[in-house]
Amino acid sequence: MLGNEASAGVSLELLGAFELTCCGSRVPAPLGAQRLLAFLGLRPDGVHRSAAAEQLWPDYPCHRAAANLRSALCQGRRACCVTLIECVGQRLRVSPVVQVDVLRSRDVARQIIDGPAPPPAESETLIEEFARELLPGWPDEWLQSDRGRWDQMRLYALESLAQQLLTAHQYLPALQAALTATAIDPIRETAHRTVIEIHLAEGNVASAVRCYQQYEAYLQRELRVSPSPQMTDLLQGLPCIQADRYRKQLSAPPQAAAPASDRLRGQAGGSRAPGRGRNAS
Repeated sequence: MLGNEASAGVSLELLGAFELTCCGSRVPAPLGAQRLLAFLGLRPDGVHRSAAAEQLWPDYPCHRAAANLRSALCQGRRACCVTLIECVGQRLRVSPVVQVDVLRSRDVARQIIDGPAPPPAESETLIEEFARELLPGWPDEWLQSDRGRWDQMRLYALESLAQQLLTAHQYLPALQAALTATAIDPIRETAHRTVIEIHLAEGNVASAVRCYQQYEAYLQRELRVSPSPQMTDLLQGLPCIQADRYRKQLSAPPQAAAPASDRLRGQAGGSRAPGRGRNAS
């Protein structure tokens, strides 16, 4: 039985739209089975039945959530000719014969992050894979933490991949990886710094300056903060950057002078100290 299942080629895709395939053919599954498969697919070690019911149906009473779980399990069994979900005592897990795309992508991301390693030959495919969101459009609350972990993993992987490609002088894929990271998290600075480094490595100084100015304006508009010293140091000494800083200093509003009462109190405080000294003597 296991040999037949292993050869069936069951794949569960959670990056992008949900898709379950068997032997290359798409397998339709009811929504309850989809949610259960996605939940378990992101937890390869398995989950206790009660925890799965509670998280998948948090707004339902315990007995109703348990009934929904039993229904989803039945739907999952009928969806495919192979075993998709294993029940080991009170624990549930996706069968090992099911290949989950996000788990594979996590492993690839860790390999890239752990470098140093030569740039992968299939960098374009990797960039496209890391650009995909985890089940976009699904409103489930239990997905939020999983999305956060995936986003951080793919950001670090894209930034590491961009740096590896930059070191190998493969500027176009390096730029694509870095720009993909900036699209995922526009506020995160590290990917923007890599974009600037790539432009400078190619000799495109004007492009580097434009990227810096656009990011600087974005930070000012969204958070009222400035880029870090690590970023400004990349363009240190460029006349256009120096002139821009000088213009900002000139346009900054002057600091208001201290009120006269504050100045008088300061003077009085300064004149009392010697008086105390003379009384003490």
